Amino acid sequence: MLLSLPSFWLRQAGLFVIICCLGLLGACQEELVEPVYFGSVTGTVLDARTNLPIANASVTTNPATSSFVTSATGKFQIDNVPTGRLAITVTKTDYQQVVANVTVSEGQTADVTVVLSKSTAAAPSPPNRPTPANQATGQPTDVTLKWRPVNATASDSLRYDVVLYESNSTSQRALLTNSRDTTVVATGLKFNTTYFWQVTVRNPAGASAKTDIWSFQTRALPNNRFLYARTVAGNTDIYSSDNLGGDLIRLTTATTVETAPQLSPNRDVIAYASNASGQYQLYTMNRDGSNQRQITTLAAEGYNNAGIGYRWSPDGAQLIYAHYDQLYRINRDGTGLTLLATAPAGRHFRECDWTAENGGRLVVQTVGANVYDAELYLYNVDGTNPVLFVSNLPGRLDSPSFSVNGLSVLYSRDVAGFNSPTGRQLDGHLFLQRIDGSATVDVTAGTTGTSGKPIGTNDIQGRISPDGFRVIFVNRLNDDLSAPEVWTMDLDGRNRGKLFSNAFLPDWK
Repeated sequence: MLLSLPSFWLRQAGLFVIICCLGLLGACQEELVEPVYFGSVTGTVLDARTNLPIANASVTTNPATSSFVTSATGKFQIDNVPTGRLAITVTKTDYQQVVANVTVSEGQTADVTVVLSKSTAAAPSPPNRPTPANQATGQPTDVTLKWRPVNATASDSLRYDVVLYESNSTSQRALLTNSRDTTVVATGLKFNTTYFWQVTVRNPAGASAKTDIWSFQTRALPNNRFLYARTVAGNTDIYSSDNLGGDLIRLTTATTVETAPQLSPNRDVIAYASNASGQYQLYTMNRDGSNQRQITTLAAEGYNNAGIGYRWSPDGAQLIYAHYDQLYRINRDGTGLTLLATAPAGRHFRECDWTAENGGRLVVQTVGANVYDAELYLYNVDGTNPVLFVSNLPGRLDSPSFSVNGLSVLYSRDVAGFNSPTGRQLDGHLFLQRIDGSATVDVTAGTTGTSGKPIGTNDIQGRISPDGFRVIFVNRLNDDLSAPEVWTMDLDGRNRGKLFSNAFLPDWK
């Protein structure tokens, strides 16, 4: 049966409504969008000579918003500006162009005053073609910045200023001032950080122009597993690197002594000792060297102990350290200082270690007035029940540390039996001794009894590797004049190999 004309149009209209509703439902599906925050900027443009307002000056921004002109009172206002750094360029006929930089914060109004000077000569063109390219990533922490002059010759005698800004910081760093160079090196930058930089060019007549604000991001922090101290030009600092010495990072730069670095067991911060306060205290810092903070006020020193007598707890929450004849525990934030033990009469605590295995134990070295007068004790983790582990033997005894399973202790001893008040050793070896006293192995001599150690050197400052099958240690000529070296070897003394020159007190995690 044929439909009447009105019924036909009603059905068509209904179909159209259904289609529209389906389209709206599709369009209403939620899309996740990163939030954008806004602020505003107000400004005044003044004449440099008269300090009077300049009307009808052109105002543009980078990143772009809109173009504006100043009012009769030299005012302008820019609303709904995304937060972050904003470059405001102001131009006016017969005046030199000026670029002002402001930081816009959420819900805040930034105010800026721009002063324009009359043009006495044609302004140079802003440089271009930056290196690294704008928004480049993966840049080194010592990066060379370059730019290219535009429409210029050597006879133009252009001069350059370069400023650098770190993201989330309002302070600027002047890299170059009134220089003919078109390149400059920005040093000591942070890892995984965005930096902004800008070049100002100036001709002999004083006319100038600024580039846009360029940016780059530095590379991620390397996952260096090795830490050590190194003395260069009489200054001792802390370094990290990979096992080949690559990705080398100098973590401290003070003129004081920073030494004995130890990465926490959970690998988030580095503990170290410094005499910046006049006495050796313990500090922590991030793995890139930032956020250095003192955590002790009671000195970490004693007889022949210049800040080396400390160790992390196995969980990384606390540290133990020696203060003369007392052994303390302290939280990693500097709170909760607790006395654990007092050394035998006439002796001081020195180096130590802490294991959580087999119920947990401490091993602590004690020394008399002379460093060669040394003994090793085992304690409960609360500082109770001291047990003499290695008695005083001829020759210097140092650097006790637990094996991975906590069943043995590695230490160094001068097998030559040379009792020198200066601490000099003639033939230092590394030994691994079970805590139950059942076996002692001369690791340096190896299973064959024939040491691969060069004659006239000492193997000292040993620690077990994270896998439990190797040792990292220091080898040094026994005249103590040549620079120490960091080596590794297997627990049977084989496969000796040098890792780093001019390095000592190594840590491997």
